[in-house]
Formats: sequence, C-alpha cells, structure tokens
Amino acid sequence: MKFLTTLVLALCAMLVLSCAPAASPAATSAPAAATSAATRAATSASATTSAATVAATTAATTAASAAEIKLTMICRCVIGGVSANTAQWLTTYVIPNFQNQMKQQGKNVTMTLTQFGGSDEEQKQRYALDLKAGKGEDVMDFDGFWVPEFAAGGLLKPIDTVYPDNKNWEGWQHISKATQSIMAYQGKNYGAPRGVDVRVIWYRKDIFKAAGLPDPWQPKSWDEMLDAARKIKAAKPDVTPIQLDAGTAMGEATTLQGYYMALLGTGSNPFNFDTSKYIVRGQPILDTLNFYKKIYLDEKLGDARLQLLKDGRDRTFVLFRDGQLAMYVEGDFLWRSVLASGANKLENRDQLVGWAKMPAQSPGKGYNKQDFVTVSGGGGYVVNPNSKNAAEAWAFIASAYSKTSLDEFQKIEPRIRSRDDVPVPNEPVMTALAKEVQPITTKRPEDAAYSTVVSPQIQLMTERVVSGEMTPQQAMDAFAKAVTDAVGATKVEDAK
Repeated sequence: MKFLTTLVLALCAMLVLSCAPAASPAATSAPAAATSAATRAATSASATTSAATVAATTAATTAASAAEIKLTMICRCVIGGVSANTAQWLTTYVIPNFQNQMKQQGKNVTMTLTQFGGSDEEQKQRYALDLKAGKGEDVMDFDGFWVPEFAAGGLLKPIDTVYPDNKNWEGWQHISKATQSIMAYQGKNYGAPRGVDVRVIWYRKDIFKAAGLPDPWQPKSWDEMLDAARKIKAAKPDVTPIQLDAGTAMGEATTLQGYYMALLGTGSNPFNFDTSKYIVRGQPILDTLNFYKKIYLDEKLGDARLQLLKDGRDRTFVLFRDGQLAMYVEGDFLWRSVLASGANKLENRDQLVGWAKMPAQSPGKGYNKQDFVTVSGGGGYVVNPNSKNAAEAWAFIASAYSKTSLDEFQKIEPRIRSRDDVPVPNEPVMTALAKEVQPITTKRPEDAAYSTVVSPQIQLMTERVVSGEMTPQQAMDAFAKAVTDAVGATKVEDAK
C-alpha cells in the first residue's frame, strides 16, 4: 500500500505540472522542484520493489533448504570388515550416484548408511525391535528367508502396498519369477533381490597336496568325502579335516550350509513342496544325523567345539584362511566375500583354494535323484513400511539394482546376480558355479514357521548330536515332537 500511495502522488504531481500555463522565467524553479520530487518518489518505489524481490528470493531459498529429504539405509556390511565389498560399492558408487540422480530431478536427497557389523541373528533381532516400534532405516538389507516371518507378523508389507509405482521399474523384466521368490511370501514381492548363491565344498589345495589327494578333487559319495578327511588327519594331524555346520550358535548357517546339504544327499528335503508339509521323521534324517556323528564324535574328523561357540563361524573362516582347516561346506560367500576382502582376505586365494560339488550319499541318491546337491538362499533390499519417504526409498533400490550399478558391483565382487542382463565377468569360479551348480539347486520354503520353528529346531537337533547329548534317534524324536507341537500334525509327515 505504501508503494501504491507514493506512486499515485508522484503521477499526480507530474499531471499538474503538464497542465499548468507557461510562466515567466522566474517561475521555472517550481516545476523543476516538482519533477525532482516525482523522480525521488519513483526511485523510492523501485527500491521498495527490489527489496520485495530479494525477500521473495530469500524465502524461496529457505523453503528449498527445508525440503531436504534425508534417507537412511542399513546393511550388514562394514568397510574393512564383514561384506566389505558391499560397503565399498554402496559408499563409493551407489549412494553418490543416487544423490546425483535425485538432484537432476530437482530433489535434495541425502542418504546415510548404517554399517552394521554384528551377526545375522543380531541383525534380525534389531530389525524386529525397530519395526515393532515403528522405527528403523528407510531401506533395509534383508535376508530372503526372514521375509515370511516378518510378513506374517505384520512387520513388513508387500512392495506394491508400500510403493505401488514400483511396477514401472524396468528391472522386474530382467529378474525371473523364481529369483523374485527369494524376497516373496504367499505370491507377493516384499523387496527386490540382489542375487542368488549356491553351496559347495571348499578345500585347501596345499593341504590336499600334502595328504596325497588330487586337485581338482570331486568326491562322488559321502564315503569318498570321509576317506579324504581320514587321509588329511593322518598326514596333517594339526589340521582339522572337515567342518559341516551344526548347532544353535551357527544359526541359519547350520540349517542351510550343514543340515540341508547333508539331508539333500539322502534324497529328502526338510520340506515337501508337493504336500506343503515338513518332514520330521525317517531314515534320511537318521542318516544325516549319523553322518554328523561320524564326523564329530566317532572319528573326530571335525572340531565339535567350534559348532558350539557364538563366534564359531567366524573362527572357522579364520582357520580356513590360515590353512588350519582342509574342507568346509559353505556358500559362495566364502569365495567372493570372506576370502576376497576385509579382515579374512586371502591374498593368494586362487592358488590355494579349490571347490567341489557336494555329493549325494551315493551316486543317484540325492534330491530329485541327483548325483550332486546344493541349496540356494539370497537376499535383497526392502522399503521399511514405516518410512515417510517410500518413493525416494524405492528409487534408491531401483538405482542400486540397475544394470549399470550391478555391473559396477561385478568389478568389485563378481557373483550370480538377480538380473539376467548382468553377467559374471572374468571370474572362472563364479562362472563355473553358475553353470554347473545353480541348475541343480533347490530353496527354502516360503513359510513363516520355517524361520520361527523348524530351522531353530534343526539347529538344536544337530547340536544335541555333535555335543553327545543325544543319540541320532533321540534327537530326531525330540525334533519331530517339537515341530509337530508347534505347527500341528496336519503340517508334518514322515519321509517316504
């Protein structure tokens, strides 16, 4: 209003002057003075306008700063520690690249990574507490076998619910339905998978040579595995011949790297996918438990104490790295991550470490009548249903799992990725695993009872055997009762 009033007065003064009659020269000072006043008024009005513009610009800048979107992510990865390659990829490529992408879209987004260095079980506990409290990072690195439990408990929601526009992501067309199922429950996707893995026998070539064993080595039965272990024990008494994960302290590693890999060799599976029932009794389970007993108690070819320690798996990694363990049944994680980077890096890994497929109990007796067996797991990223920035959180996942980003990751850690347009580059071992082992794999059931009841009971059953607490028969009977009581008689059956 002040600006308008000033401007009107100035215009009126100029109008009066233009309409006045000509005066004598002595009177010329009056119109000059009026003109000067009008000029000053206009200048004042211009200054007022400029001030208003500056104020508006300042306000807009302040508003833009207030619109900053702060995202958080958590992974079990630490620079220089566990999954060091993942931490490196995220911090040096994915996060900076994503923030630039957002900037090009006119968004001020920053991503902060929480590097979690605890165990898998500790990570799972943290997630459960955070999600129950309505908290947690926006993007969470999730093990696929946790999804059914968290989804059934209402702690996770399908990605179509959290962010429906995920369907437009180009990546889905490059990820098979089977691979998508890693992060699914009851036919619904809860996140995007990063890749799949397989399990084999890893062995130390130097120890094998000292024991007079061949390289390459490929056992065709459990007996041939045990024969190799016996020769190592005789030639290198200070070396542990073999470790097959067992016990509760090892957590899911026991179930997947240990029990599954042995039981599949008997032709059975912990879960019957045709009947949707858990197998809780039968000769295959007894044969598997007796295999454990022979390794750890009867012939002492393995170190039972390691299976009972909280940090037993980490200690096993160190023993293998240092040449104190000859054979270890593990996932490709051992090759591409544990021995490739971080605290347990083995500088001459390629020259010292070999691999062999896990044989069936005897040729042709394995699951699906196979000669060799394996099982696959995997994980990926999910959007926390408590996130206030679901669109940006999904945009981060889409960016991380783009072909360009995963190709970049392959330079650091070559492995079997989820996308069919991301090959394994210049890595003979991972290429061979993808070609020879992945086609014969199976997977864990998409059932919440698996992670809450069945897997923990499997771990306890194996612990009771390797510790000498129970015989294989007693341990199996206790396992059958506990699982049946928990899930109901209609969801269990004996091995056929």
